[in-house]
Amino acid sequence: MTTRLADTFARCRAEGRAALVTYVMAGDPDPETSLQILRALPEAGADIVEFGLPFTDPMADGPAIQAAGLRALKGGQTLERTLDLVRRFRAENTGTPVILMGYYNPIYTYGVARFLEDAKAIGIDGLIVVDLPPEEDDELCLPTLQAGLAFIRLATPTTDEARLPAVLANTTGFVYYVSITGITGTATPDFGAVAGAVARIRRHTDLPVVVGFGVKTGEHAAAIARGADGVVVGSAIVDALARSLDGEGRAGAGSVEAVTTLVRDLAAGVRAGRAG
Repeated sequence: MTTRLADTFARCRAEGRAALVTYVMAGDPDPETSLQILRALPEAGADIVEFGLPFTDPMADGPAIQAAGLRALKGGQTLERTLDLVRRFRAENTGTPVILMGYYNPIYTYGVARFLEDAKAIGIDGLIVVDLPPEEDDELCLPTLQAGLAFIRLATPTTDEARLPAVLANTTGFVYYVSITGITGTATPDFGAVAGAVARIRRHTDLPVVVGFGVKTGEHAAAIARGADGVVVGSAIVDALARSLDGEGRAGAGSVEAVTTLVRDLAAGVRAGRAG
């Protein structure tokens, strides 16, 4: 398996902090702006990047990410074009882990074997595919592990002690804890409850535990970072980009800066809070 993820978490632990994981939608609002944002995220303080796969029916995503996916699809973004953006990113950045996050349908249509071969060749580090439960591991999870990529599973507030071992069984890279019951970007987490949930998951695994859904500000990031190995921010970043677009949904001169300004604040928050 690629060592970029393990190396990143080790570096963050050595610095006494959690990792900042930033999510953006591939191709939003257009491929070239998306690539500029992808390139700018590490410089702004992102440790790991989740690159969203646009899909017409994103059941776990809130309004902000749904809109981002529709903008990307309207602009002609495909899975093949998303892989090309990562390939171009990797020509300049070989150290930042890149996780593809999305749904199984585009990967199934592309072809699992072809997809994994292409993803590995361009330097993808892992996958988060939210609509494939452990019972379907033969579909994509196990082939992903065999290809040497991480397969990252989501645990939620409703994942009880009986279900958690199945969720963790083939999870690699890190565990993604969903801090709210619901879709992305729609509520603020109960930070005390999140800390307790992270501690519970850690009793079952040595993998890093990162927390996402509902983290919007540097202060939120700092609160989560005190007890988690990583903090994921997506909807707030996507929203910052959306607010910079013109009436036709096109990027302007300040679009990349709108994203990096927020990411710098989030990075400062993560560095202010110390990982537990």
